[in-house]
Amino acid sequence: MNNLKLVSRLQVIKNARAILKNPLPFHHKNFEAYGDYFNIRLTTKKPVLFTRNPGLIKYILQKQHKKFQKSSLQTVDLAKYVGHGILTSNGEHWRTHRRMVQPAFHKKKLQNLLRVMHQAILYELERIPTETEEDIFPLMGDLAFQVVAKSLFSSTDIRDKMQRLKYITEANQRMLIKEMRQPYLKWWFKMNGEIKKHLSLSDESKLLLLEIIEERRNAGQEVDDLLDMLLKARYEDGSPMPDAQLIDEVLILFTAGHETTANALSFALYLLAKHQDIQQQVYKEVSVEKTAFSQLEFTQWERKFPLVKYCLEETLRLFPPAYVMDRVAIEDEKYEGISIPKDTLVLMSLYELHRYAGFWENPEQFNPYRFKALDKSEYGDFYYPCGAGPRMCVGNNFAMVEMMITITEIIRKYKITTSMDAVEIDPLISLKPKKVTLTFKAR
Repeated sequence: MNNLKLVSRLQVIKNARAILKNPLPFHHKNFEAYGDYFNIRLTTKKPVLFTRNPGLIKYILQKQHKKFQKSSLQTVDLAKYVGHGILTSNGEHWRTHRRMVQPAFHKKKLQNLLRVMHQAILYELERIPTETEEDIFPLMGDLAFQVVAKSLFSSTDIRDKMQRLKYITEANQRMLIKEMRQPYLKWWFKMNGEIKKHLSLSDESKLLLLEIIEERRNAGQEVDDLLDMLLKARYEDGSPMPDAQLIDEVLILFTAGHETTANALSFALYLLAKHQDIQQQVYKEVSVEKTAFSQLEFTQWERKFPLVKYCLEETLRLFPPAYVMDRVAIEDEKYEGISIPKDTLVLMSLYELHRYAGFWENPEQFNPYRFKALDKSEYGDFYYPCGAGPRMCVGNNFAMVEMMITITEIIRKYKITTSMDAVEIDPLISLKPKKVTLTFKAR
């Protein structure tokens, strides 16, 4: 393919242990050696095209998005654990259900959930340990999970069920990563029963959700939470989603909704702890506001606390939740001399793009003020924290305000420090930190 460097399957196997732990250094080494494109032969099938080229990424995600679709990594491998929701489907199935789910995440609809979201955050923040250095990542995971759970099922006491669901989604994610990074061992995972065990866990998670949905229907209440909105959604013929589809959409919202937020919050708190000068500026910003935070409207958060938003945007630049995005060409394509034959899997490294030295000044540096200085039109081709085009994350507004509330409440009350020199990343389905040990001291 185009005389691009081919990284052989043998090289992949030689580096298998390191790739399974964290493939990003392997990607970076090849990008630095071969430029913005290279091929990797992962199986006996055709090579996979890796790219960090901003032009090609925009071409695939936005300009010619109809000529590319999500790969079987999501529509088959991930879908077998979390169902065929809007994250894991293509074509008309995706378009139909995206139209049904989208209205639930309109800013006007989310305004009704703001108080529920805020109360869930405050409840979880009561658990923050003070005057001792602790790993904050599990707490942020619980916080984000409870925010999604309360926003979906605001009237139901389901904490135990949600903890079980959280365990299942995390266990299945680690199994899927093994399958994706070691495709040559899939036969063994099937033989030794690992895949079967995790599929059983997936079935259990769907039964848990069905119980919650049936309880809501039997209660006959309208609560105006996300579940109500999904139950009211209708196809063009006026019929509701069948239970199986409804469960798939809810499971996707849980899996994607809590995980990416927990990761981003953990990274953001670490970066603020490492940069005391910026943390102090954030404190000045959030302590000036006299209006009770609980009285702020959805659209007021970004306007009143711009530095908080810049810090989160910079966090998502350095640690993008979707660090790699995949697409498959559905017909023969060509971009600036690069041929992309039909059925070619293209893996786009957003982690590399967000640190692209040809655009970002001092790309490894945490500098939230760069987002104040730059107009979105200047960095839009180099920054995709929530994806791009028609498949941009449906919950991006929900997640941003949730993170802004959390950071604002924490920094207003606590000074954060850390003894960590660097945070070790754990790239699974999304980009996680291994741990984030912080000390919280009351102001």
